[in-house]
Amino acid sequence: MFQRPTIFTTLLAAVLAAGSPTLSAQQVEPIKFGDFEQWVTRHITESVVIGGHQKTLYEVGPTAIIDENIPYHNLGGSPWATSNVYAKVSGVTKASNAVYPHTRRPGNKCVKLCTQMDNIKVLGLINMNVMVAGSMFLGEMVEPISNTKNPYGKMEMGIPYTKRPKSLVLDYKVDMPMTDTRVKSTGFGSKKVLPGRDQAVVFVLLQRRWEDAEGNIHAKRVGTGGQLFTQGSPWLNAQHIPITYGNVSADPKLNWLPLRTGDNAYYARNSKGKLVKVEEEGWDSADATPTHAIVMLSAGNGEPYVGTEGLTLYVDNVGFGF
Repeated sequence: MFQRPTIFTTLLAAVLAAGSPTLSAQQVEPIKFGDFEQWVTRHITESVVIGGHQKTLYEVGPTAIIDENIPYHNLGGSPWATSNVYAKVSGVTKASNAVYPHTRRPGNKCVKLCTQMDNIKVLGLINMNVMVAGSMFLGEMVEPISNTKNPYGKMEMGIPYTKRPKSLVLDYKVDMPMTDTRVKSTGFGSKKVLPGRDQAVVFVLLQRRWEDAEGNIHAKRVGTGGQLFTQGSPWLNAQHIPITYGNVSADPKLNWLPLRTGDNAYYARNSKGKLVKVEEEGWDSADATPTHAIVMLSAGNGEPYVGTEGLTLYVDNVGFGF
């Protein structure tokens, strides 16, 4: 089960179904800004107590530069949020960036999501190393991050969407370090080496949501699809991740994407503007029409602060296939 939704997190995954349709067999509807050609560049000045450095954060949206320590809100109708965040905890300003624009070829950019070690030096004396994994999703991050509690409550997850695509389509490349270990580094205590290789992941969830009189948001799962990247790969273009409609709890390729409930429920704003849980209360019928789409891309899969340093996922040209 996916465990890492915060600025130091990644997301759960799935296996690409064999025999997925080719690009020529489907029409592709691009997701806005999903070609990753335009980026917002943010310059955040960290607190003096941790060095006072200026950090650069990147967001997907219309080309712009922001030279202030201010919370970011999606610009230009961009539906994409990233794990690159501005945090202010107990008066200390910190910035974290693990998602970058990358030049795929001259005149063509993509997104680069990295698993990397974030070093923090407190008062110039104490070194803290935190393992972070870059991720991005359809929705919005709620800044500034003020604590590490209730990580899903800092993410508005999903965007309105009422179509029934057959697949999620994307180009991707994976750099996978040739090691079968992961490192756990929380910034407190020594690093721990754990067995097993981390993975990069992509998944899509379609939900039908509704709101009750008290402002609670309910949902049923309409469609599910995802892929787990367990090894390195060169650029593969127009790859289709099939979306299966209805109950997938008995599907061995998808049953690790269970309903999002309780502590694993995502959040969204209700009609009053309050961020509340979106409880998935069951599987919808296979012919149901969704109201919202969730798409997640991540360079890691597992618990917080754990990853394989150097694992990198590149993604380009994201859309829905019909």
